[in-house]
Amino acid sequence: MVSITEAEAASQFLAFVESEPFPCVGAKAALVQKNVRVNIYDHMCAASSQLALYLDLMNYAQQIDLADPRITSFVAIFSQEPIDLEAAFETKLWKLLSGISNLDASLGIPWHASVAADPDDPGFSMSLAGHPFFVIGMHPGSNRRARRSPHSTLVFNSHLQFEKLRQDGRFDEMKAIIRERDERLNGSVNPMLADHGTISEARQYSGRAVDETWVCPFATPPNIKNLTRDRQDDQPGATRPVEGD
Repeated sequence: MVSITEAEAASQFLAFVESEPFPCVGAKAALVQKNVRVNIYDHMCAASSQLALYLDLMNYAQQIDLADPRITSFVAIFSQEPIDLEAAFETKLWKLLSGISNLDASLGIPWHASVAADPDDPGFSMSLAGHPFFVIGMHPGSNRRARRSPHSTLVFNSHLQFEKLRQDGRFDEMKAIIRERDERLNGSVNPMLADHGTISEARQYSGRAVDETWVCPFATPPNIKNLTRDRQDDQPGATRPVEGD
């Protein structure tokens, strides 16, 4: 694999999002507003990359302002990761998420109270550094054109920010626009899309199409305690709008 600089990797990803066919208008808006934080790492499963990513995510989570109506995203690009088939990328994605979740456990940071820690739970969302995130896996070998990024990439979008979008009425309009654009690009809407609270969003993270027999290869660290959640407040209908189908 040809080695590239961090600046080149970031530039290639931003050009990918800026390209006209890319369907996620939320990501485009965040880019224009300079609310996309891009960080470059080497390999997904390297302990050094996972620690660096975790520390960067912790810093990012502390700076998320839910009173700000603008969309923000955290982008982790693994510039030295070889091109994988979808199943191999999925394995690496969950190995990485497990690795940084273990760092939460080692620090005694609990799972965020608003989401479930069990990846089979319909209310699941990835909690990292004390903040709930919807994770979007992207890589050159993806079957979905909107996820076929120049390098293996993970995008972390705040689950709490998505809920704000739904509450202020912007959610449904954005979702409709993204789905229409994605269907035009791929010829079909991503079959893995589902409303939050109806089926675990873990199935969407890697971008690979999976069936009902799929088992998420993530085990919540046993010493992470999920804070009490009021399931009556967990309303279905919040399909993630900023996901790059």
